[in-house]
Amino acid sequence: MERLKPETFATCILVRRPLSARAFELVLAKPEGFRFAAGQRIALRLGALERDYSLASAPAEPEIRLCIRSVAGGTCSGELERAPIGTALSFRGPDGYFTFTPSVRTAVFVATGSGVAPFRSMAAAGAGGYILLHGVDAAEDLYYAEMLRARATAYVPCIPHPGDMDVAPGLFAGRVTDYLAGRLAHGAFDFYACGRRDMVRDVTLLADERFPGSLVFSETFY
Repeated sequence: MERLKPETFATCILVRRPLSARAFELVLAKPEGFRFAAGQRIALRLGALERDYSLASAPAEPEIRLCIRSVAGGTCSGELERAPIGTALSFRGPDGYFTFTPSVRTAVFVATGSGVAPFRSMAAAGAGGYILLHGVDAAEDLYYAEMLRARATAYVPCIPHPGDMDVAPGLFAGRVTDYLAGRLAHGAFDFYACGRRDMVRDVTLLADERFPGSLVFSETFY
């Protein structure tokens, strides 16, 4: 069966708010008829520029949220960071299969940086009882921490080299993969990994080596 192409929708920028020095949240108008599953992504277009972004909003929420990493010299993120409120945009979507499926195994959400966006969507859509590891450079980059912590059995901020200002409950001084290798109890889990390519690769290897019977679902951001 031929796969249907995602639809194209018109939208506009409603709100832009900083999340940290390294990321911002873009809130877009939700077009009539747009439906998606928590964890999916859209291809956002501004003029001739187009980039994929995971949706940070839940399907039932009235607006679309995107968590966008500020990239030095980045063409698309820079334009979106400067675009006036009300700027018209379009997007194709939804697309992707990085969606949450409850099972008898505990879910372990593993994110780096803005890769936490789909987990915010899943949690806002009702997912709970998960373990969440969020790897960041500084505590200010723990986007959506309060909301995600409230629905988790364990929320672990992972900062490889924490500074004096990096104060966060349950802080682990290391990478998310260091935590998996030395701190997570043996067992079978459903691992959901989203973020850097090398992190996704290492989580997959660790799941195979240390957690037999586990499943791995992944989405690579950068």
